[in-house]
Amino acid sequence: MAAVVIKRKWHTTAEVAEMLGFGLSKTKMLVLTGEIRSVKVGHNRRILPAWVDEYVERITAGAEGWAA
Repeated sequence: MAAVVIKRKWHTTAEVAEMLGFGLSKTKMLVLTGEIRSVKVGHNRRILPAWVDEYVERITAGAEGWAA
């Protein structure tokens, strides 16, 4: 029997903090200021994976010219 892999549709603020390597407070501030888009579901904030990607692309756009 094959294992079923369920891909998450959205993430919690804590999960996004872990993904980005940021603290929870910093991630919450990014969400509150709108730098990372989110939606409120009940009393909880949820963030689509595409919105995390948008944030990363936006902050790294200016770094493309930098050499390692």
